[in-house]
Amino acid sequence: MRNIVARPKMTLRPYRSVLYIPGSRARALDKARTMPVDSIIFDLEDAVALEEKASARAVLVAHLLEGGYGSRSQIIRINGLDTPWAAEDIAAIAEVRPEAVLLPKVDNAQMIAELGAVMDRHEGFENTQIWAMMETPRGILNAAEIADAPRMGGMVMGTNDLAKDLNTRFDPARAPLLAALGHCVLAAKAAGIVIVDGVYNAFKDEAGLQVEASQGRDMGFDGKTLIHPAQVAIANRVFAPMDEEIDLSERQIAAFEVATAEGLGVAVVDGKIVENLHIETARATLAKAAMIATLEGQA
Repeated sequence: MRNIVARPKMTLRPYRSVLYIPGSRARALDKARTMPVDSIIFDLEDAVALEEKASARAVLVAHLLEGGYGSRSQIIRINGLDTPWAAEDIAAIAEVRPEAVLLPKVDNAQMIAELGAVMDRHEGFENTQIWAMMETPRGILNAAEIADAPRMGGMVMGTNDLAKDLNTRFDPARAPLLAALGHCVLAAKAAGIVIVDGVYNAFKDEAGLQVEASQGRDMGFDGKTLIHPAQVAIANRVFAPMDEEIDLSERQIAAFEVATAEGLGVAVVDGKIVENLHIETARATLAKAAMIATLEGQA
């Protein structure tokens, strides 16, 4: 029987926009300090050419030690454990005591355990979470056990690699990927960890990004990974509570408090029953909106 790891409820910390930044690009690393993103994935894997792996590692560590990224979530994507670069990636980034390490092409929970064991051999990872790239068919099938693995803090959908392995045709509605996307959302929510949607490749297509981001939000994703700064504003808007949601949440809470004071178990707002479960959602919506306002005030 699979052991279930007990975790607190998922944090309301915003992950609306999660921007990939190549570790080799000093100018992009500098610019990221002022971008209105919730989270940055500092990439040492796919975005870095083979001949630049060592130099990218050094450039990234220097920038992270310098700091200046504020309250943005900081995640470092290392190279896979089966590559020649992973061990040096881990040894180098230990100095910056990273918030999270993102492991690519995770197939099973054993890979998470292996990364944790390597990290434990270095000082600097005592409070570091592990995040998993969900981008292989086997990884999708094992999503629940991966999400429940010790130290897991989040999942990132790698929809490009997944589509390649599944041999799907492009579909704007992502019909060939919906089963995998939904399966991973279920696994992440059950484990109480963050999950962010895959990238939208056509970074100049704002309408297409709006549609795909909205689909991801409706499915339950916490945010979307991005490949270009031009995509940030749309992701931030789509994954933030809408004004109508905030207004409804406030009215639901107020009505429920009145009903409770009158000894009633439910309230009615806009002709619809409001129960305690709706109040939990309403309070979470307001808390998330408040955290986003604070984060944007610090940007």
